[in-house]
Amino acid sequence: MGAGVITGLLAGLFGVGGGAVIVPVLFEVFRMLDVPDAVRMQLCIGTSLAIIVPTAVRSYRAHRAKGLVIPQVLRSWTVPAVAGVAVGSVTAALAPGGILKLAFVLIAGTIGAKLLVGREDWVLARQLPERFAMTGFGFLVGLASSLMGISGGSLATMVLTLYGKPIHNAVATSAGLGVPITIAGTLGYMLAGLPFQAALPSLSIGFVSVIGVAMIAPISSYVAPFGAT
Repeated sequence: MGAGVITGLLAGLFGVGGGAVIVPVLFEVFRMLDVPDAVRMQLCIGTSLAIIVPTAVRSYRAHRAKGLVIPQVLRSWTVPAVAGVAVGSVTAALAPGGILKLAFVLIAGTIGAKLLVGREDWVLARQLPERFAMTGFGFLVGLASSLMGISGGSLATMVLTLYGKPIHNAVATSAGLGVPITIAGTLGYMLAGLPFQAALPSLSIGFVSVIGVAMIAPISSYVAPFGAT
């Protein structure tokens, strides 16, 4: 429940889904429940993505009501981001859990380093890049999100600010991108985990724990609009 409160505030305030909080919490909970290590990280990531869905929707709606979302960015990023999520879901089904742990550490470390030492005047350009580069960014955000169990908000915000977009617009747009990423990721991890159903806890649908979603999602989605204000 505590993780749900923190996740909701992060979603509204920064346009992120809060997966960086949810995944470590779930990892410890599932470890105490003796979930096999071979499927534990996949279950954490899939459950995190499912938890973030309602949070991302409420966060996006709160930001959109203020007119801060950049529609053209959402249009150019949505399809490639979903494609990246699909690749990540297949990776979850085929790769060992250690690969996903490594991906989590590397992506979280990159985000943390940017937040820690980055400066507001770090700008690559004042205009967004051409269509090919935007497609690549969208794909990478979707792929990284599905490997880490996040909505991609922190990564998308970083890219947009590096191209001169104001932080409030970057956060709002990132919140919108989190909606298709988390929906596609949830479905992908459900399907990817079906062959491993026997090794997963009861009330799991593939790599998504229904109990985990029910415990955290209502709280995080309720709190999200408070962060946006």
